[in-house]
Amino acid sequence: MDGRVLELWARTAVAGLERRCEEINSLNVFPIPDSDTGTNLLFTMRAALGAIDEYAGADGGTKDVRQVAIALARGAVAGARGNSGVILSQVLRGVAEAAVASAVDTRTVRTGLLMATNLVTDAVSYLVEGTIVTVLRCAADAAAEFPDEAPVADTARAAADAAAAALTRTPSQLEVLGTAGVVDAGGLGLVVILDALVTAVTGAPPDRPPIALHVPRRTPSARRAEPVAVGEVQAAHAHPGPGPDCGEGSDQDFEVMYLVAESDEARMAGLRGALNDLGDSIVIVGDGDGGWSVHVHCTDAGAAVEAGLAAGRIHGIRVSSFLVDARDQGLLVPPVRTRPDQGERGIVAVVAGDGAAELFASEGATILRCDDAPVTRAQLLGVIRQMGRTEVLVLPNGALTAQELVAVSAAARDARHEVLLLATSAMVQGLASLAVHDPEREAVDDAFAMSEAAAATRWGSLRIARERALTYVGTCEPGDGIGLMGHEVIVIEPDAVAAGRRLVDLVLGAGGELVTLLMGSEAPEGLDTELADHISQRHPGVEVMIYHGGQPGDLLQLGVE
Repeated sequence: MDGRVLELWARTAVAGLERRCEEINSLNVFPIPDSDTGTNLLFTMRAALGAIDEYAGADGGTKDVRQVAIALARGAVAGARGNSGVILSQVLRGVAEAAVASAVDTRTVRTGLLMATNLVTDAVSYLVEGTIVTVLRCAADAAAEFPDEAPVADTARAAADAAAAALTRTPSQLEVLGTAGVVDAGGLGLVVILDALVTAVTGAPPDRPPIALHVPRRTPSARRAEPVAVGEVQAAHAHPGPGPDCGEGSDQDFEVMYLVAESDEARMAGLRGALNDLGDSIVIVGDGDGGWSVHVHCTDAGAAVEAGLAAGRIHGIRVSSFLVDARDQGLLVPPVRTRPDQGERGIVAVVAGDGAAELFASEGATILRCDDAPVTRAQLLGVIRQMGRTEVLVLPNGALTAQELVAVSAAARDARHEVLLLATSAMVQGLASLAVHDPEREAVDDAFAMSEAAAATRWGSLRIARERALTYVGTCEPGDGIGLMGHEVIVIEPDAVAAGRRLVDLVLGAGGELVTLLMGSEAPEGLDTELADHISQRHPGVEVMIYHGGQPGDLLQLGVE
């Protein structure tokens, strides 16, 4: 059980990851559904194996446990790919830190897994249950039960079996996995690697039933008819609220990785703080020998690299774009409704609510729904590609930020496709722009006219406060009706109908000839006729159009032209 068993472990792990790489990739939905977890783990393990020859093989050192373990850790940190690869590098570093004896024994496995858990906990900025980190912790806890004199084969088997059992629980721990009906991809990769350790130590793979990788899908958390906090309504208007099953790191455009040398703990801590301000999925790990690996998901890749310059000498910079990767992989997108025979130009509208979807579809738009979860850039890109039109106009209706839309446009546009983004901040603005759509015009002229119509439409919304909060117009209490103009609260009333009347009066105080009311799914019965009668009495000559959109969150959206 000298260093050669560690080399055999690495070779067996590489072989196992090669066999199951595509299977692991297919399960990859968290933190980014980019189908590369298996590839990243395989690349990292290959880098670790290759480092044995560089650091431990020249003088026959492959028999020395500590020398081989350190080589594996250094190679893994230097060659780590993705979140999962960086975490794997710390598993190998934990073994290296524990490899103080001349043989691989129970203490090496037990202490190595416990140290790996501590290293990963320190390295990951925000731990999430139901991931590879959870599976690693369960394996370490199982190994911790064995005393030093226990056979290493028993310890390795117990750790691998505990990891396999933990893997089966991940869909119940992380909502995005339960919704997709899969186990965690990184967790499966770790099970493959720990099974390889059992094979290297005992000469045979673990004898256990196959793990069910797919489970019945869970329905995403229901968006019940609950009041909305003021803080939420001042965010992007079309989102009923951030969905935990759509937080797959999807707010970021790039994965940035690089290595840092000539640094120290204090400067790396400063780098972590800087990256926390720039993105998420931050993992910073060391190889125990003065080298560091940095991983982050962000929207500004350049800023992430610049932050590293202050921490030391950076090298091995790798930047990948999630949108481009999704496009190149032929991203699967949710079903969309299209209308045939629309010519070469198409319109995509992001909407919430059955009634709103029917309304936009009747005007010839392809519908992308955002009822249950925020729309991701990858989904929008996939819909644009699926349409197969040479010209596409996009009505985001407040569902994505300007930065996200620019990223989608850049990824979708090429020599044969023109994608034009219209500045519609709400569905009522989208309806106003559709009213002037003319497919006979040049695309840029059509987009300009539609954008002008949207800009000329003042919009607001009526909601219910969920909690006590301070706004620019005073303090609201739970259950109060709150009226917004754009994203700003301008009305607070104890009664929602009274809030609606006052909102209408304030909006029409600046003039207007047409009011559009798009009623939400939770609008009180009779609210539409109450407001229509109020407008008729207080603002004679103003026309009122009422549509039942069925959108969640808003009692109504209001547009004034």
